[in-house]
Amino acid sequence: MQILTPDLCDAHPESVRIVEPIFTNYGGKVAFGGPIVTIKCHEDNSVVKEQVGTSGNGRVLVVDGGGSLRCALLGDMLAEKAAVNGWAGLIIYGCIRDVDEIGKTDLGVQALRTIPIKSNRQGRGDLDIPVSFGGVTFLPGEFVYADNNGVIVSQKALEMP
Repeated sequence: MQILTPDLCDAHPESVRIVEPIFTNYGGKVAFGGPIVTIKCHEDNSVVKEQVGTSGNGRVLVVDGGGSLRCALLGDMLAEKAAVNGWAGLIIYGCIRDVDEIGKTDLGVQALRTIPIKSNRQGRGDLDIPVSFGGVTFLPGEFVYADNNGVIVSQKALEMP
């Protein structure tokens, strides 16, 4: 069964926090959700690379890139690695690149925009800390759901009606 954010909002109105409509869906999986793993980084995707190389177990990587539109925090090779390692998706408050290839992966990907230049890797970034953007704070271990209608967050897993 596909996760649909409008249905989840209707069934659990008291349990969801709605992210402002700032994201575009780029992944091959248009609807996705799961437990949150957070990264805070700015124009450096080192920690993103490390995490997609680990077992995702259906989790969603929520990346606070500070909203930077100057470089990409995800490209086709990291997206493919995330898909192979079982990540449900990535939500990136920043840019991605290689969107045509990312659209062919079995991975949900939402981001602000696209840009052709990659980030610098200097080993900077924080893992599993609260991050805030789009009017919502994302906490590690909470749940996020995303599709073409938007992104929602809840403290607990939500069942489809």
